[in-house]
Amino acid sequence: MSLRIGYLSTFYHTSILMIARDTMGSEWEWKLFGTGPAIVNAFEKNEIDLAYIGLPPAIIGISRGVNITCVAGGHVEGTVISGGSQFKGFPEISSLYELLAQFSGHTIGVPGKGSIHDVIISELLRKYNLGRDIQIINFRWADEILEAIHKGEVSAAVGTPALAVAITHFTGGKILYPPSRLWPYNPSYGILVDNAFLNKDRETVMTFLMRHEEAAAFLRNNPSGAAKIISGYVGMVDQAYVLEVLKVSPRYCACLTDEYISATMQFVRTLRELGDIKRNVTSDEIFDTSLIATIHPEKDHYGDNVSSLCL
Repeated sequence: MSLRIGYLSTFYHTSILMIARDTMGSEWEWKLFGTGPAIVNAFEKNEIDLAYIGLPPAIIGISRGVNITCVAGGHVEGTVISGGSQFKGFPEISSLYELLAQFSGHTIGVPGKGSIHDVIISELLRKYNLGRDIQIINFRWADEILEAIHKGEVSAAVGTPALAVAITHFTGGKILYPPSRLWPYNPSYGILVDNAFLNKDRETVMTFLMRHEEAAAFLRNNPSGAAKIISGYVGMVDQAYVLEVLKVSPRYCACLTDEYISATMQFVRTLRELGDIKRNVTSDEIFDTSLIATIHPEKDHYGDNVSSLCL
């Protein structure tokens, strides 16, 4: 059966690798979106059946009745703080509060409102009582944040490893804080599926998840080879550039672990405290672990080779 898949232009998602390798040919229809909230809206309009999306926008959608479920993981710790070289970063500043406080009176660029990156920085500014001193500007596309950094319209960015590497290459900036320390084990994206589609064609979803896990293993075990394929498909960046992106946070696996689910439920509490959702959403509403547990019954691989790959 055909499958309509929503995805983001993110190198370390398996989507780009699967598209480049033509995993299922014309059987699958890929639809590009700018942000997670836009993908949730597409689910609501029945424009897609399955998607790559950060968990916070998915939780917001589920809380308002969008009929979707997370059936697999993909990557953890995919949010990075980067900014101009004039600012101090880790390990020069080990305290996250002190690092953020240096942006008092400045503006930070972040992807769309309700995105995982937006929720993380909003919660940190609330936690450290810096919300009044630091302004957040939400952008629809990461390229707009890069341009804003270049023009001096924002002083820092909170976003994907790809955005962080672009800032280091094209604006002379730097990564200011490691993603593993920012919000440990946060689920940077998962595979969400429309429940009606899942009930109608569970076999197609299982087939997709098998290809997704194979691609995650390829990213994990052969990042240089994956970078070559991705750069060849994208065409605008070389293999070394893509490999640099893949190394920023190399924690790839399709499993839904206890830590992954626990970090997601922390997002539920945060979204409630920030006023983005009006009720608590349960883990049973968010997750169906049965499919990925069948496909990937062994221990997860989120921690494999991390020490040798991290920058």
